[in-house]
Amino acid sequence: MAHDHQDTEHGHRHGHGTDIDWNELGPLLESQAELFTPVYERVMAWLGREVTEPGLIVDAGSGPGVVSCLFAEAFPGARIVAVDAAAPLLERARARAARQGFADRFDTLAGELPGVLHELDYPADLLWASRSLHHLGDQRAALAAFAERLAPGGTLALLEGGLPSRFLPRDIGIGRPGLQARLDALEEDWFARMRADLPGSVAETEDWPALLAAAGLRHARTRTFLLDLPAPTPDRARAYVAAHLSRLRDGIGDALDAEDRATLDRLLDPSDPASVHVRPDVFVLGAYTVHTAVRRG
Repeated sequence: MAHDHQDTEHGHRHGHGTDIDWNELGPLLESQAELFTPVYERVMAWLGREVTEPGLIVDAGSGPGVVSCLFAEAFPGARIVAVDAAAPLLERARARAARQGFADRFDTLAGELPGVLHELDYPADLLWASRSLHHLGDQRAALAAFAERLAPGGTLALLEGGLPSRFLPRDIGIGRPGLQARLDALEEDWFARMRADLPGSVAETEDWPALLAAAGLRHARTRTFLLDLPAPTPDRARAYVAAHLSRLRDGIGDALDAEDRATLDRLLDPSDPASVHVRPDVFVLGAYTVHTAVRRG
């Protein structure tokens, strides 16, 4: 599924407290992943230069399966297994695969990572984990479990890190300049609480290539991919920005001062000419970092 704290840009992770209801967020997760399709397609082209003709691709933490289906399209000879703890999201994944004509080589597996991966019929040639690892308390142990489910010569690919996304200029003409930077700081605090509250949480230096090496993998590579949707954005990008900011307002709005809360409320009010629904300077700019490493053959 940021640490730009995103998975709808991590925006969907901000409920009251740190609990996450993935099921009700299915439509939002789908629309976000669809908006980010250009990034995923470039990631897959990059992966495809290393992972040639994979037999099994596992999407660990697949959500509603948008990216799983992009893998099916990018690797037409591969069987795809979408893995997630939320059964309703996997229902969406199966429906999407059927609509797109991939049902004959598309499977789902419901259960908690990483243990559920032992139910795979055979090891993966490519295991993709997009912002799912940081929802596991012991990330080092989880990476070792991921690595164990790779076939010899198989590749583990993690999407973790990147940069906080930006949607608006620093000075938006209302409130104090720098609102998004202050939201980022509150998200960092939320993310730390979320990590600390996980069962078996272990503090870990987020040196992903080093952690991949510690899991017994080699040939680590890292590359960052840019999503750049400049202003004026299409309606679906505006809808994404509005949904993201709305989740932030619900989840961390109480930690904002009164002026910033008022500014955020104006940004979310469709009847306000300063809102993200109509203002001409809304954009989407994000950087997404992928780390890969290979199991010995």
